[in-house]
Amino acid sequence: MVEWFKKVLGKEWNVMPAGGLTGDAYVAEKDDRRLFLKRNSSPFLAVLSAEGIVPKLVWTKRMENGDVITAQEWLEGRELWPEEMQHSRVADLLHKIHHSSELLHMLLRLGKKPITSDGHYTEIKERLLADHLIEQHEEVQKALAYLQELLPVTREQKQVVCHGDLNHHNMLLTNDGQLYLIDWDNAMIADPITDYGMILQWYIPTDKWDEWLEKYGVKKDEKLLKRMYWYLILDSLQFLAWHHERNEQHKVKERLTNLKELNYNISTLI
Repeated sequence: MVEWFKKVLGKEWNVMPAGGLTGDAYVAEKDDRRLFLKRNSSPFLAVLSAEGIVPKLVWTKRMENGDVITAQEWLEGRELWPEEMQHSRVADLLHKIHHSSELLHMLLRLGKKPITSDGHYTEIKERLLADHLIEQHEEVQKALAYLQELLPVTREQKQVVCHGDLNHHNMLLTNDGQLYLIDWDNAMIADPITDYGMILQWYIPTDKWDEWLEKYGVKKDEKLLKRMYWYLILDSLQFLAWHHERNEQHKVKERLTNLKELNYNISTLI
């Protein structure tokens, strides 16, 4: 792949892997210019770039084997620190994403369909049954019972473009002060609380939830909290099954501990 990039860009370019789990990302350097290259990025990247949500898309090329290579500007910067997720700029960027009709229309054109809570519930229940996790763990039984009981609260919510993997590692703050949300491989059309619920749970002190939600543009109430914990429990169950299927038992134990806490939190609202 490195040699192919050099053939496309020119031998004067120095190309090296950028790291990451997939091994599909590279950095190309020539003189004072750097590009971030990635294989088989979604066409969704173009509209994200146009909206100023990710660094500028420079070009897109299709390889002979059908793979698509994208090149973005390489911007010097750093990921946000966990405490910086409380900043109003994060809330503002998320509000912009969730209210973008351009992003929504593009994902729909690409064939993405809105994900309903009923579909989520059916899918995770079948997966847990197949893995025999329901019969093995009381906390899994409790979690599924809460998901079923609170399904009505999660229905008929506005479906928007969601990032699907919101954490401080994916927030890029450039040296000139621009904030971007990167790594959109898990993009989906869903309840926006699937995004900002993660931020509240992992980054915002409970006594500051009202303040952060006001910055984002919604008001905290009991129904919102029930929806938030519904999706946090769903996410925890999905990771639990994922680790179980890979026989990562220490991670399974961590997820069960997290699930116990979430079960307790949601029980206080019912």
